[in-house]
Amino acid sequence: MTRSQLQKIACSWALCVLFLALVTAATAEAVKVEGYIVGRSGDEIVVKFGSGAELAFQLTDRTKVSDIGELQNPTKKRMAMAALIPGLKVKVEGVYSETRQVLATSIKFKGGDLEDAQKIQAGMHEVRLQNEQQQQDLDRQSAELKAQKEALEKQQADLIEHQQQIDANKAAIDANTARFGQLDDYYIWDEVTVLFGNGKVKVDPQYQSQLLALAEKAKTIDGYVIEVTGYASSVGSAAVNQKLSENRAGNVTNILLQQGHIPLTRMLAPGAMGEAHQVGSAKTAEAQAENRRVVVRVLQNKAIAGI
Repeated sequence: MTRSQLQKIACSWALCVLFLALVTAATAEAVKVEGYIVGRSGDEIVVKFGSGAELAFQLTDRTKVSDIGELQNPTKKRMAMAALIPGLKVKVEGVYSETRQVLATSIKFKGGDLEDAQKIQAGMHEVRLQNEQQQQDLDRQSAELKAQKEALEKQQADLIEHQQQIDANKAAIDANTARFGQLDDYYIWDEVTVLFGNGKVKVDPQYQSQLLALAEKAKTIDGYVIEVTGYASSVGSAAVNQKLSENRAGNVTNILLQQGHIPLTRMLAPGAMGEAHQVGSAKTAEAQAENRRVVVRVLQNKAIAGI
């Protein structure tokens, strides 16, 4: 074998070794973990995995969130990133940036796991046991009432249906109370209250300037998030009022996103509190007007604020 041939072989081997080194280095930059979210501040989540290790991931506009069950419809899917709450089981993939931050490229979780996380935050375990016992009592009562007159049987069916609606509304309100009302870890920088007419969900134009001003102020605060919570007066049925509070909160959120240009990573999912937390006696016309409201708050983690 000539000297020229030996040099070509040596060069080829060197190129192969360099290629393998580059592939190994690129692969080492990728991150993939499966665990539970244990903290969130602004556009950063912390995931605990393995035997207790923790890793911080940065959320970006390119972060893909999928396998989210009930959030698959277009209206709720755009708020999926806001559902990344502590206690949620996730599969996260990411890459290291030039500054050695881990940028989340894909986050997957199941709708059932999201419900479990919400129940953990809301302390719903005891309530669930109580509801199961109440349902057993209702079933036994229903069986006893079957032997009574036809009029009593129909009345009992109506009472059961009404009770189920109350239980569903109560569960939704309890979950939202835990997620959007526990502010021990946050400092409230500013807030705006938007009032609505009876049965109305459209935002009055007079409040748009206040909401946009709030959005601009929020952008000056390090690590901010925005909380939107809707309420309704106690006039009418609980089910209708729950829906009114949800639609009101959603419309205010749309203004902050579309006109205020607040990133999705900075928005908490809007809360619908229905008739909960009534203002004043709730019996006068003035008190009822005050209860038809949406409260918008700019929050900052106290650790970031140094409080």
